[in-house]
Amino acid sequence: MTVILEHAILNIKPGQSKAFEAAFKQASVIISGAPGYFGHELHKCVETPDRYLLLAWWDTLESHTVGFRGSKEYQEWKRILHPFYDPFPTVEHYDEVE
Repeated sequence: MTVILEHAILNIKPGQSKAFEAAFKQASVIISGAPGYFGHELHKCVETPDRYLLLAWWDTLESHTVGFRGSKEYQEWKRILHPFYDPFPTVEHYDEVE
């Protein structure tokens, strides 16, 4: 079974980490219902307090890039989370090497 790992470093505007974490909890409900979504983790950087690592697992690249990003649910995700980013994150996708 192929699983695609989405990876994003999220740099949050200084001083907004607590508000971001609360917003992310709200947004997590949105992504959790997306077709092809398997799960996600959010990690806070130890050295840089306003930086997070987002990992999300998808069944295919298109489930994320076309399905979720093309959905009305993504518009809500974007409304909730995108105002926190500075700069806007680069999102990459990885496939496991066997």
